[in-house]
Amino acid sequence: MRIIIAIDIIDGKCVRLTRGDFDTKKVYNEDPLEIARMLEDNGIKYIHLVDLDGAREKKIINHRTLEKIAGRTGLIIDFGGGIRSDDDVRAAFDSGARQVTAGSIAATDRDLFIRWLLHYGNDSIILGADFRERKISVSGWTETLNIDITDYISDYYEKGVKYTICTDAERDGMLEGPATDVYREILEKTGISLIASGGVSELKDLDELRDIGCEAAIIGKAVYEGRINLKDLRNLC
Repeated sequence: MRIIIAIDIIDGKCVRLTRGDFDTKKVYNEDPLEIARMLEDNGIKYIHLVDLDGAREKKIINHRTLEKIAGRTGLIIDFGGGIRSDDDVRAAFDSGARQVTAGSIAATDRDLFIRWLLHYGNDSIILGADFRERKISVSGWTETLNIDITDYISDYYEKGVKYTICTDAERDGMLEGPATDVYREILEKTGISLIASGGVSELKDLDELRDIGCEAAIIGKAVYEGRINLKDLRNLC
């Protein structure tokens, strides 16, 4: 199972939120490149770089930060946040992203998402599938749709999606453990490569996610708050 570290960006700074609430913002470093280099020095290979400004403004904002990290590290970067148009996707790839995660647009403009999937390939476009109480959550988790998470991912898997980042919005930043039961259900119903996100707080959580068949797990606050030591992750990377 791949280990991916999240770097969330607001105003060019590395931050973390709780349940996506901007009022809970905590700044961990003024320069995300420093965080990226520190991760790389500790054996991390993959990062999930999230443009929170972009998510709020509904267009890519922090592509320069992406460009800097991609140009000055060897990290493999998945970029998300504010991906709503052809220009946004193109800017992300041109700035050095290896993969791009599209979330809200997949729920609100399926034809556009499928077009990106066909054009760039299913190794490059990741389905962002965020949920609250099993229902799809979009627009920075401010809106919940009456669509079941398992049905949603199953439908897109049949349309050719290979990877999904699946985030339980209620667990994000809470350090209370991941939505293992939901992930198990999805994996039993589909053959999708599931990237678990939200709630990871200790190494035991990673063991559980690996055991049920997750392709990768994203860790954020647990690393920044020292709950999980990067040295402990080195053997897992």
